[in-house]
Amino acid sequence: MTDKIEKGPADTPPAGPGASGTPYEAIKAIPVRHYGRWVSGVIVVALLGWLVYAFSQGNVIWATVRDKLFDPAVLSGLGNTVIISVSSMALGLVLGIVFAVMRLSKNPVTGAVSWLYIWFFRGTPVYVQLLVWFNLSLIFQYINLGPIYKNETVDVMTPFMVALLGLGLNEGAYMAEIVRAGIQSVDEGQTEAAHALGMPQTRTMRRIVLPQAMRVIIPPTGNEFINMLKTSSLVSAVQYTELLRASSNIGNTAGAIMEMLFVASFWYLALTSVFSVGQYYLERRFARGSTRNLPPTPFQRLRANLNMFRRTEVAR
Repeated sequence: MTDKIEKGPADTPPAGPGASGTPYEAIKAIPVRHYGRWVSGVIVVALLGWLVYAFSQGNVIWATVRDKLFDPAVLSGLGNTVIISVSSMALGLVLGIVFAVMRLSKNPVTGAVSWLYIWFFRGTPVYVQLLVWFNLSLIFQYINLGPIYKNETVDVMTPFMVALLGLGLNEGAYMAEIVRAGIQSVDEGQTEAAHALGMPQTRTMRRIVLPQAMRVIIPPTGNEFINMLKTSSLVSAVQYTELLRASSNIGNTAGAIMEMLFVASFWYLALTSVFSVGQYYLERRFARGSTRNLPPTPFQRLRANLNMFRRTEVAR
């Protein structure tokens, strides 16, 4: 005799849309409330507002700041800052690649020379190096390269040349270590495979190693260039009229020292912001071969945050 088992309500499967026509009950998702974020945001905004109010009530003539932003002398100094920064960074990048390859060479002489170069220029302040180049005529009256070139040192060491050598040689020492780290990040099997195909060492480095190392080299190089924009203010000590020197000259003449310092700060912030955006897109480009999904651009990130905010408001 077979026992009959009656199914109770707990044993009855839920009715689906195909059985009785009754749809499943929709799940109502309630977003988590992050009250700490709102509190911290309000505190930060309040502190920023207090800081802005404090400066607005200070003894600063903001009309002078506004009027001097586009002064021809300031814009000329701004252009000189960009020129010396780009030129010094280009020189430092070339020197960095050369000395990084020398450092990794199996030749003990080139390796020792590269190590000494990096040790000296990283171990002494860039301000001291600028002053040494500026006063080089006290040691050498003439720069004599034999039949190639000969001239008085004071004529050769112009403010631009002093600034270029001081900043470029110092930057080359840092770039050498950055490039060396990038080269060492590439798997040695890449080099071995290229040599097995008959490629010489120089071509292997140029066509195989360096393109792959750029993914590691680009981020710190961008940071070094941003730092170069600010370090270029030191060349005012060697009479090169860049942004800070041009602003200081106007400030000392017009008696608006603080106002002109604010003008210089505004343009430094503008330069670093523009080049930071360029650095971001350059990093994003070289990350294509190693990242499955590229990081969002600033506009994509802003759009995603706005959409998330809208969804949160609708859920409420």
